Amino acid sequence: MNIGEAARASGVSAKMIRYYEQSGLIPKAGRSAAGYRDYSTTDVHMLRFVRRSRDLGFSMAEIEELLQLWRDRSRQSADVKRIALARIADLRRRIQEMEEMAATLEHLASCCSGDNRPDCPILADLEQGEAGKPRRSRGAIDSAP
Repeated sequence: MNIGEAARASGVSAKMIRYYEQSGLIPKAGRSAAGYRDYSTTDVHMLRFVRRSRDLGFSMAEIEELLQLWRDRSRQSADVKRIALARIADLRRRIQEMEEMAATLEHLASCCSGDNRPDCPILADLEQGEAGKPRRSRGAIDSAP
């Protein structure tokens, strides 16, 4: 099948398929006599694997490692589990950071009267914040010096 058909069958855009080939994540497709890319059912299965891995937030390096394990029938499931547990830990850390950001913004929004006056604690906090550091969670602003 050509790249358009492979894209439809796998749910991965033709542009991303080309990128995955160029980056070496997946092997380059065979070519037809006319020079068009020619994808097999196995290629489409691999593309679905990559798409699902991306949907779960795995990095390109992690997907490459997962693909190697997927192809290796002598693999140990412990290796796959290690990668999955690391992804879970990263997701939980990111969720915690977002929860803290949401709590800070909720607190700032509750402190803002939202009227016609120019005073705004949200802008004041943004002005005083330290670059590159996450903001404090709820309640920390009240105790700031």
